Amino acid sequence: MRYFISLTYKGTAYHGWQIQPNANTVQAEVQHALSILEQEKIELVAAGRTDTGVHAKEIFAHFDTEKQWDKAQFIFKMNSILPKDIAVNDLHLVATDFHARFSATSRTYQYHLTLNKNPFNIELSYHFFGKLNVDSMNEAAQYLLGEHDFSCFSKSKTQTFTNFCKIEKAVWEQVGDELVFTIKANRFLRNMVRAIVGTLIEVGEGKRDVSDFPNLIASKNRSNAGTSAPASGLFLVQIEYPEEGFIR
Repeated sequence: MRYFISLTYKGTAYHGWQIQPNANTVQAEVQHALSILEQEKIELVAAGRTDTGVHAKEIFAHFDTEKQWDKAQFIFKMNSILPKDIAVNDLHLVATDFHARFSATSRTYQYHLTLNKNPFNIELSYHFFGKLNVDSMNEAAQYLLGEHDFSCFSKSKTQTFTNFCKIEKAVWEQVGDELVFTIKANRFLRNMVRAIVGTLIEVGEGKRDVSDFPNLIASKNRSNAGTSAPASGLFLVQIEYPEEGFIR
């Protein structure tokens, strides 16, 4: 049987999702808790990998087991074992060929930027000192829509079969005392969202013209884009799948 688990975590204390030698990661913590419950070594396959310091309001991972789990009991036991900054929210029985990564149809990230110092969200947003032209940032963001080779926003020397992604939403909105950037696509490259945010901030500062964006994307050159925004403001917020893969 194959199960999907839905997780939430605050990534501040972790070196990203994926297990690494001599580093504390979210995957290591969740696999450890799951292996205790299963009483055998269990490996998780996640929908994607978040980098060091990045958070997730929703991320899915799958595992295979011979055991039948009651949802409420599973969630209670897992959350009793997991550290306080990681939580299991849901459990789904899925088709045996349903895959947390490859079956996903879209992923949505949000980046939180605050212009006012706030001690209560210091690890959950990027405090930017200065004024930004949000209209210009949104105008530039429209050039991201559609399917493009986004090599200019990707970390170099990554093992990906293609750097083409299809973005269907990219917009900045005022939410309370924060500016929130929401971006939705079928897939993302490593460091892509933070590189896009950093580049759009340069547009907002007046350091980069909106009209430069088409040429920037066409260049496929990471050195032509802006500095990546800090990890603290980035959240993976939603992953979508075909409904037919879920059994219950």
